[in-house]
Amino acid sequence: MTEDGDELTYSDAGVDIADSEAATAALVSAVGESAGDYAGLLDIGDRYLALATDGVGTKLLVAEALEDYSTIGIDCIAMNANDLVAAGIGPVAFVDYLAVEAPDETDAEQIGEGLSAGASAAGVELVGGETAVMPEVISGLDLAGTCAGLAPKDAVFEGRAEPGDALVGWASSGIHSNGLTLARKAATREGGYDDPFPGSDDDRSVGEILLEPTRIYADLLEPMRSHGVRGAAHVTGGGWTNLERLGEHRYVVDDPFPAQPVFEYVQERGNVSEAEMHRTFNMGTGFVAALPEDAAESLADETDGRVIGRVEEGDGVEIRGLSL
Repeated sequence: MTEDGDELTYSDAGVDIADSEAATAALVSAVGESAGDYAGLLDIGDRYLALATDGVGTKLLVAEALEDYSTIGIDCIAMNANDLVAAGIGPVAFVDYLAVEAPDETDAEQIGEGLSAGASAAGVELVGGETAVMPEVISGLDLAGTCAGLAPKDAVFEGRAEPGDALVGWASSGIHSNGLTLARKAATREGGYDDPFPGSDDDRSVGEILLEPTRIYADLLEPMRSHGVRGAAHVTGGGWTNLERLGEHRYVVDDPFPAQPVFEYVQERGNVSEAEMHRTFNMGTGFVAALPEDAAESLADETDGRVIGRVEEGDGVEIRGLSL
């Protein structure tokens, strides 16, 4: 356990990434799952049907504290749709699963508003869902979902970068929906969610900043395909180590997007090291693609991205003077 002022890590906060990865590997081994890094693919003839599933995580506890569930539906769709996009798959349909301790009409309406907004941004249809009332299992509520996607077989990304490739990145909207266990504990060490966020020009509270919904990157799919992207990484749990999903290379990131003020706030309040921040959070860049160097500037110019680095022989991730 850490005391106030001690350096806080994701593991101290209650989430050990290594343990989580080991448990996931054990599950995959037991069920014999055949899947990509971000989505499971099913051959249906001339196309692939892909499925991704994810939830909102402990961001729900911030929403509960603020009594505002209006944006978490966006997060739920974003975390799923972005994983499909990272595989080169176009998201098309979404189903949600809402488990509650007790039904609440206001909460349900707010969640529905977020799901609708997220579906519109991702270009998916909400084709159904399930609400389960489980008072002896759930405290409060939990929201998860599954997104289905389709892609021609020749449009799916290879998923592997090559030395000499450039890295193009796109900004995040903030913390997104990962690492909230660490962010919550750090941000509330010396205050609460209702405290004014320092320097906020719109008088938002700490909780409102943490609830900033996850950016949806579905609009990048066609530009990435047309520029020959080999693989992409959705920067989620594990932070910048997600780049290693693109193969065992050295990823040199020398011009990432700047980290939003919320990251500095979490780091200072929790006394979190630079390395731990970059192993846990997106730190300002939420999505990265690897592609031939001669196409990188064009992709960046056509979208709101920028060339943030390169792929080299070697291993690990180099960013902001850190070796991850």
